[in-house]
Amino acid sequence: MKYLKFSFFVCLLITSLISAQTKDITLEDIWKNGTFRQDYMDALHSMANGKQYSVLNFDRASRSTSIDVYDYMTLEKVKTIVNSNDLDAIPYFIDYAFSENEQKVILTADEESIYRRSSKGHYYVYDVKTGALQLISEDKIQEPTFSPNGNKLAFAKDNNLFVKDLISNEITQITSDGEKNKIINGIADWVYEEEFSIVKAFDWNTSNDKIAFIRFDETKVPEFSMDVYGTELYQTQQVFKYPKAGEANSEVSLHVYDLEKKTLEELKTAEVYQDFYIPRIKWTNDPDVLSAQFINRHQNQLDLWMFNTANDSSSLVLQDTDRAYVEVTDYLTFLEDNSFIWTSEKDGYNHIYHYDKNGKLIIQVTKGNWEVTDYYGFDEKSNSIFYQSVENGSINRDVFAIKLNGRNKNRLSKKDGTNEADFSSDFSFFINTHSSATSPIAYALHKAKSGDLIKKIKDNENVARSIEAYKFSKKEFGTISVNGNDLNMWTLKPLDFDESKQYPLLMTQYSGPGSQEVANQWYSANDYWYQLLAQQGVVVVCIDGRGTGFKGAEFKKVTQNELGKYEVEDQIQAAKQLAELSYIDTSRIGIWGWSYGGFMSSNCLFQGNDVFSMAIAVAPVTSWRFYDTIYTERYLTTPQENIGGYDDNSPLSHVDKMKGDFLLVHGSADDNVHVQNSMRLAEALIQADKDFEWAIYPDKNHGIYGGNTRLHLFRKMTNFISESFNLNAGD
Repeated sequence: MKYLKFSFFVCLLITSLISAQTKDITLEDIWKNGTFRQDYMDALHSMANGKQYSVLNFDRASRSTSIDVYDYMTLEKVKTIVNSNDLDAIPYFIDYAFSENEQKVILTADEESIYRRSSKGHYYVYDVKTGALQLISEDKIQEPTFSPNGNKLAFAKDNNLFVKDLISNEITQITSDGEKNKIINGIADWVYEEEFSIVKAFDWNTSNDKIAFIRFDETKVPEFSMDVYGTELYQTQQVFKYPKAGEANSEVSLHVYDLEKKTLEELKTAEVYQDFYIPRIKWTNDPDVLSAQFINRHQNQLDLWMFNTANDSSSLVLQDTDRAYVEVTDYLTFLEDNSFIWTSEKDGYNHIYHYDKNGKLIIQVTKGNWEVTDYYGFDEKSNSIFYQSVENGSINRDVFAIKLNGRNKNRLSKKDGTNEADFSSDFSFFINTHSSATSPIAYALHKAKSGDLIKKIKDNENVARSIEAYKFSKKEFGTISVNGNDLNMWTLKPLDFDESKQYPLLMTQYSGPGSQEVANQWYSANDYWYQLLAQQGVVVVCIDGRGTGFKGAEFKKVTQNELGKYEVEDQIQAAKQLAELSYIDTSRIGIWGWSYGGFMSSNCLFQGNDVFSMAIAVAPVTSWRFYDTIYTERYLTTPQENIGGYDDNSPLSHVDKMKGDFLLVHGSADDNVHVQNSMRLAEALIQADKDFEWAIYPDKNHGIYGGNTRLHLFRKMTNFISESFNLNAGD
């Protein structure tokens, strides 16, 4: 036990006696029957009056959806904005977005997914006063967005941008050069969507007369194709632009369309950039001034530019640099005087800064050896910033308020665990979403000034009660000292755990840069699966090694230029230390992971063949040469610059070392981590004369889901673990 330092602040998941827990968890409970399904507050929106909020409700009996408005103080329903039963044109809608004055609302219907975040569909504008419903376009469109006054909206179709006047119904086409796999206007290309987390790449100014957008020229980007097998006699192909590490990116440019002058202008910086990205654009409170974040291809220098569209000038107001990489901020906020709030890791931890409109630092608002993990907004009246951070330990999240001058910090959330906040528009109230390893998701209304509880809204106690009948084990949180670092860790043991016996060990991890798997929050579907494995006699452990997030930039960025080196070393060493525990069977130690986690589990089995007897890799990266530019080069630079960083830590370079049982799984239509990765690994294993199991799920993407797919996948993995660990033979 000398390596383990447990702080058992998380106790039993339930309070009932162990003897009352009689039911086994089944795979069907998790992925078919919805036994542990929780209730959520969907599409929560604070109304402009600050006294009410709206949510999207679904009535199973009538199979209708509605936008319902509730009073913050009483939590009682005040009115229904619209119910799909009252609409002849659409049977239901799945999302909504209000105009700024809340007199109109966009209803989303008949939506189809494109990639991870993008979709297209039929969208309708509903007039709250008149009840009139208007289809925006007969064709499926993307990202319809109201102008600030709600009289117009912009949208994308067939890689071009359009504006619709909601009074005259006239549609104006802003661009005309859009073409599939060549030019995209106002919508992110594949790699921006995946790695910069944006789809909509256009923005209205505050006076409703200008739209700024990013234009993507994909002409030089290599194409990737995937067979789509479907049900027809001949398969088809999906062909799209995908820039792999070291290859050409889209050439991006910044443009502004003037609705009054009907002119289109390209904006240029005073500095000439080569091979760069524009991950964010945002108008300031000045309707003529647009901000844009430019970042170089290595992503270690981020520049914030201001473009004055009235006099065609530009100025560089802020530059953030790092020896490794700079995180793009999503929290840029312009105050009334056009000073702005910014987040940066420049002092070694992610914190909030306040700059004047010219980029001169006014104050670092938050400080400490902890990370700001979310930013909720700034209240002009109270001069307060509201944010989320890990000040209460890196596995917890709390909601805080602090004055703009960095004083009078106040913790608003009251319970340990994971707290998230949704504030009323006037920052009088916030709805706190809380969960922990012992408490399902619960929603409660609080005062924004003090954090005091006003009233509980929804607590999912039915889920907590339902698990009382099942064999749930406790989740023990602690740390383990590995390679000179205290790493966060949780452990799940069989309910009838006996320290005098020996158990197989399964390690689960993701391990990617800035990620976190060890968190004090309620269960995901995978966590229920770990409970199922525990009830079958497996000890399950999760460890966040070096390179993971929320413990400072140095801890996170130690893996720079060598992805898969330190992370693999930590998991292998941790397994060796865990193997010294008397109750761990050293001949039965396995590891599994998905995506980056699959890259890791493959490497751990191959390079750690003296400790791991089994691994499962789902949708793994097997060589970073096969992955996209933005993600990969952020951490490794290009293959041309860093040959060793790409090849030395690739599972393909270590197949000859494999000794244990290996299951390899991939979806054939994975547009993110291409099935090419697993095909190359399979071929390498075959040529190395290594036996392994594998499965390809036809036409399934990176998530490998749909219909019976998840149930099938996890049954396959469960059976593989059972056979590898010889669970049926008893322990």
